[in-house]
Amino acid sequence: MDIVVFDETRDFPLWEAYVASHSQATNYHQLGWKTVIERSFGHQTRYFLAMNDGVVVGVLPLAILKSWLFGRSVVSLPFLNYGGLLTNDEQAEKELVSAASELAIDEGAGSVELRHCEAHGLGLIPKEHKVSMLLPLASDTDTQWKHLDAKVRNQIRKAGKSGLTVQIGGKEFLADFYAMFARNMRDLGTPVYGRVFFETILDVFPLHTRIFVVKLQETPVAAGLSSIFNETMEVPWAGSLVEYRSLCPNMLLYWEAIQFGIQHGMKVFDFGRSTPGEGTYRFKTQWGAKAAPLVWEYWMKDGGPLPNISPTNAKFALAIKLWKKLPLSVANLIGPPIVRSLP
Repeated sequence: MDIVVFDETRDFPLWEAYVASHSQATNYHQLGWKTVIERSFGHQTRYFLAMNDGVVVGVLPLAILKSWLFGRSVVSLPFLNYGGLLTNDEQAEKELVSAASELAIDEGAGSVELRHCEAHGLGLIPKEHKVSMLLPLASDTDTQWKHLDAKVRNQIRKAGKSGLTVQIGGKEFLADFYAMFARNMRDLGTPVYGRVFFETILDVFPLHTRIFVVKLQETPVAAGLSSIFNETMEVPWAGSLVEYRSLCPNMLLYWEAIQFGIQHGMKVFDFGRSTPGEGTYRFKTQWGAKAAPLVWEYWMKDGGPLPNISPTNAKFALAIKLWKKLPLSVANLIGPPIVRSLP
């Protein structure tokens, strides 16, 4: 078995065909995310293919992070919910993990982080601190509506009676979405991604990315960006204005997104990852979403301890508190250079 570095001119159809045919492929195994990470954050990527007699038997997308905050690491994939190994067999997994660890050593990185949906073992150290919240979709919106909790239905009705409307589109709604998302992140005490991140996603995946904007008359009050892949619709990024939350714009936002998914033949609605017990987890549970464990697995150069750059880390409590008080213009200016170092 040979491990080869992806070559754009030679291997593009091989990679894309393998991901398209693999039952466990995720959205983020697609090659387009290589462009998104490189263009948006300036990080180098290294995409490995495992080849057996000229046939692809596994792939592993990797990004090399050189962080002034946390040193160097290799991640599959940073800023995204999924990634990691996609293979036919354990031998391909072993070879790809070996290649990743060699890359980390060559780059002076202390760890390799693989964002998996299930444990692969292979001597890697598992960390199960997050879950994906997945909602099975009915074949029609009427049936899905009947499956909703009565409280959820009432909140959606309230949003409609309050005069809220929803618009769905692409890049023409990027400004509305980003204004909402940036303010929401500031209010959470978290540095925001640069606008170029979302611009690039829309450029690379124009047919599979949609922005949903909830408005009160002409004022945007909530927005979310969705992505479609293999009968799954995911909304990994969303936000709303706190002063309008009594009108339930988030409920209307997600209901419109769920209806869109059903109308376009999706089987699963992915609310994105959450920490069990926290507010976003409870919000997603009320829709009927079920927790699917995520297993992030690590190779550590010196055996550990595992990195912890979660907002729940007590070391970041003061920084989060201060960030919430920043003027929005300042947070939007200094946030993107910081967040590129936070995978």
